[in-house]
Amino acid sequence: MSYHTLLGFSKEPFSTSPDPDFFYLTKEHDMALTSILIEIRLKRGLNVVFGDVGTGKTSLSRKLIQELKRRGNMIFHIILNPSFVDERQFLTSLVKNFNVDLPSHVDLSKEDILNLRDVIQKFLIEKAVTEKQTVVLVIDEAQKLNLSTLETLRILLNFETNEYKLLQLVLLGQVELYPKIMQMPNFLDRISFKYTLNPLDVQSTRELILYRVKQAGYNSAMPLFSDEAFSEIYSYTRGYPRKITMLCHQVLKELIMQNKSAVDREIVRDVIAKEQQFMQASGLGMTKEASPGVYKEKSFDN
Repeated sequence: MSYHTLLGFSKEPFSTSPDPDFFYLTKEHDMALTSILIEIRLKRGLNVVFGDVGTGKTSLSRKLIQELKRRGNMIFHIILNPSFVDERQFLTSLVKNFNVDLPSHVDLSKEDILNLRDVIQKFLIEKAVTEKQTVVLVIDEAQKLNLSTLETLRILLNFETNEYKLLQLVLLGQVELYPKIMQMPNFLDRISFKYTLNPLDVQSTRELILYRVKQAGYNSAMPLFSDEAFSEIYSYTRGYPRKITMLCHQVLKELIMQNKSAVDREIVRDVIAKEQQFMQASGLGMTKEASPGVYKEKSFDN
């Protein structure tokens, strides 16, 4: 029997998979999501979200896809690993993943780049103008985009009517994406909405844990985590959602092993000590995250 069943959960509360139903919308995440949805509805084109490793970008992208599914007249695709060799490979992937209809005589593997651009432009005109649909491309791990692909995206953003962009683009990437964009002023100028996700504060850390516990079906009147446990978790994870989730998973397993009814400070410290011992024994050391808030939101004001 799994530990979450023993504790009265109906689902795994701290899975690291980006399940949008378990994604806690902090004020920052909610602001980012709401703003992106507004930009998409207005068809303004390019949106960029920056954030350190583990700040919730991938979970935000899945939540965005969930919201797009609920809305009508949306055609969307998400790219999870945008490591394209060249423009041809990228354009070909768009044609395939958006299920663009090609004339019978067209051989996708032999078409030149100009023809591929033309095929995509005709697709966007048909869907966005003729059929009045909104075409959205979401790219996670956008820091992996090379300058050539970013230039191709800039060209695709040139496809527009007098009123709106034909392609709505959402990039979510680590802060390494920022200097790449800074090398391309004509791409930077096209960003309609830009935002930076920072680690959570102590209150949001507490709320995230309680939210996931509730979503997993825990309904006991007795709190599962003590106030001291929340403080200890925040102190160790520094508010990074991914670290919080992974630590809480280990903490609940330790709770079962120690045959206790609630997570206290000692349990959290025991788990942290074991993790540190493992890292030291493995010779891995403790990797320090990039400093939170390297690029503050005020640096990206529109």
